[in-house]
Amino acid sequence: MTKIQTVTNAIVNQGILPLYYNDDETVTIDILKSLYKAGIRAVEYTSRGEFALSNFKKMIEVRDLEMPEMLLGIGTIKNLQQAEEYYEIGADFFISPGFVAEVAAFLIPKDILYSSGCMTPTEIITAEAAGVTFIKLFPGNALGAGFMSAIKDVFPNLKFMPTGGVDITKESIESWFKAGVSAVGMGSKLISKDLMAAKDYSTIENETKKVLEIIQTLTK
Repeated sequence: MTKIQTVTNAIVNQGILPLYYNDDETVTIDILKSLYKAGIRAVEYTSRGEFALSNFKKMIEVRDLEMPEMLLGIGTIKNLQQAEEYYEIGADFFISPGFVAEVAAFLIPKDILYSSGCMTPTEIITAEAAGVTFIKLFPGNALGAGFMSAIKDVFPNLKFMPTGGVDITKESIESWFKAGVSAVGMGSKLISKDLMAAKDYSTIENETKKVLEIIQTLTK
């Protein structure tokens, strides 16, 4: 099995891709451990702060020692330099808010999953032509599940994941899965700034378990 397929399967099997960023290395690691305890085996860390690269290095170090099954992806990749930096330190997969041709050309031949953000059929066609197989619908709250329903049959060979605006309620999650997505990306709705500030890792773990249970009932 290819590495791209392995990562795709991991994300699809859990049906959710949690994503977050925190300046604090300790908080970053504690959240990762909470997600792992909840049953998560693929996580996106967003490259949105000055400590993102150093924190991600630490995540890989801790993962290798304590969480060998965890796949660590890096998000908010907007240029080739970022992709090269995170590839060098061992990121398992890469996610962008939009399609970046240079990033696709760099990663896909190396059998590394690259999920590009897309908002229009034209962008999806461009990404698919470049070899992208896993599309991030972004921003999900602006597009809505109806958009997914409308385009699904046009792109039968692609997998889709909305990010942005997906709530932790059954109603929100169900609307997307009924529309045809393979997973949902969840950031602040699941791992909020308030929970991170309070270091309330038990709530993060418990809410993640609830979301996993919801998805399991929907995808049986």
